[in-house]
Amino acid sequence: MSLRADVETDVRRVRERFLCEGSLAADALPSGVLDSWRRSQAMRVHPDRLDLPFVRQPDTGSRLVHAAEPVLRGITQDVTTEAMSVILTSADGVVIERSASEGAFMEALDSVSLAPGYSYAEEFAGTNGIGTALEIGRPVFIRGGEHFVGPLVELACAGAPIRDPITQKIVGIVDLTCWASRSNPVLLPLVKSLGSQIEDRLQESAHASEIALLRAYRDQARRFPLGVLAIGGDVLLMNRFLRQTLDINDQIALLEHASDLLHTTATRQPLAVLPSGTTANISVVDHAEVRGRTNVVFHVHLPTEATASRVGIRQSVASHVPGLVGRSSAWRRSCEQVERCCRDRDWVLLEGERGSGRAKLAQAVAQYVHPTKTVRVIRAETISTPALFVAEIVTQTDGDDFAAVISDVDCIDEGTLAAVVPVLQSRASRGWIAATMSSSAPSPKVELLLPLFTHTVAVPALRHRIEDIEVLVPFLLRELTSGADVRLGADAMRQLSKLPWPGNVAQLRRVVAETVARQRSGVIGADKLPPECRSLAKRKLTQLEALERDAIVRSLEDNANNKLQAAIALGMSRATIYRKMRDYGIA
Repeated sequence: MSLRADVETDVRRVRERFLCEGSLAADALPSGVLDSWRRSQAMRVHPDRLDLPFVRQPDTGSRLVHAAEPVLRGITQDVTTEAMSVILTSADGVVIERSASEGAFMEALDSVSLAPGYSYAEEFAGTNGIGTALEIGRPVFIRGGEHFVGPLVELACAGAPIRDPITQKIVGIVDLTCWASRSNPVLLPLVKSLGSQIEDRLQESAHASEIALLRAYRDQARRFPLGVLAIGGDVLLMNRFLRQTLDINDQIALLEHASDLLHTTATRQPLAVLPSGTTANISVVDHAEVRGRTNVVFHVHLPTEATASRVGIRQSVASHVPGLVGRSSAWRRSCEQVERCCRDRDWVLLEGERGSGRAKLAQAVAQYVHPTKTVRVIRAETISTPALFVAEIVTQTDGDDFAAVISDVDCIDEGTLAAVVPVLQSRASRGWIAATMSSSAPSPKVELLLPLFTHTVAVPALRHRIEDIEVLVPFLLRELTSGADVRLGADAMRQLSKLPWPGNVAQLRRVVAETVARQRSGVIGADKLPPECRSLAKRKLTQLEALERDAIVRSLEDNANNKLQAAIALGMSRATIYRKMRDYGIA
């Protein structure tokens, strides 16, 4: 028996011992293989049966495939006399392309579903050159009995991650697979070289796509006197006309509407209504596929009054009152009702959840209607004694033309409220007062106040006007960073739009503040959002569960998303961390 056969026999014995006993000495195998076996076991991969899911039809027209095609063709020609397969997968381990010159070997690959559309991620196939390379983020060589799943032990595979040259995120795996009995460790440096060549071609294609986009944009900008917009991958070009005519909220909304046309056959978007009320007519004038990336140039037509002046196009209170941000119909309706009450000097109760912006809305409207006054929000929780709270109300409602906001009247204790009522009764025919309270049925103590307020306005929770996140986030970023050049990327905005926001706008503001504390310039991705935003739990978490969720997210971040290392750092098993990630909806 050869030395290689002896080694392979030893590895298979070690595998059998691991499967029987569930553990091994740390030096029994290369650490990468043993760690992968542990992950496979924790994910309950069956050691004797391969049952892989067909995930999807592979995208053979992607930028990755365009970049990899000549590299894979070259290596395939070099190994025509070998029983070897050259494989390309996506970033989640789904096989995109596979080639092999020997028919019998191709049949062997079919028998283990190493074929286009099937996933070889570790969670399905256990330890293997594709899934393990994805999991640890570096090239691996897995031979024979080092595979976790029995049907794969006759094979050897070397896999190398392919990274995007700009983002450095893994976009796929290139893999060489052959019979274990005829394998050679030289496969590892060879597959590393293939990965590097594909990355070089990705770099070249990125440059070529950007140059093509710039040329198309310049050509249209020279010929068209109004709005020109170009989008290609992560590159965005907008001409001076649009930058000067539209404010930042309108620009962001315009990009979103234009993006809807990127991957459709439509060449014209129906009239798009922007946050300011301006309508934009967006049409595609140049569409090209350059090395796997879609480049599109648009013409943007705006109404004449929008180009002549920014005055006159604002159609709602939410647009023209400083500090009020939102374009949803529910929010605009609340703003309009409060403004009407303020102008008519009708006292109003603003009902809604805490953090929904009730006091901010009332204060902003009153300040807009009475620009020469300083309108204050009176909060019982910020004043040390009930006597001082009552005194503050007396001070702020002095005279005949005052405007004041009293926050959370339903949270004021009964004794203090009893002292407030006669003060307000004495002011009933003078000035304007808005008060905020929760949406639940008023308590008996609040019933004393209700006759003084002739109108009630419902303020919607953030989850009931989720589309307003698109304009709230840019507003909060400008407010928190004093106008710094920073914005949230599309993935981050999508993640924020999926959340239930029990703390409403106050919670959103805190999340944005925590986010910009991590990154204060450029485009912020979803990975920079606080832990609470990485979770999409199907139920409200207890305080203890929320703390545990945050700890798991932080540990994943600290360990480069390596689930085993994150679990070890937290003192839990791999199976436990997977279960809790599912329970808490951690992406």
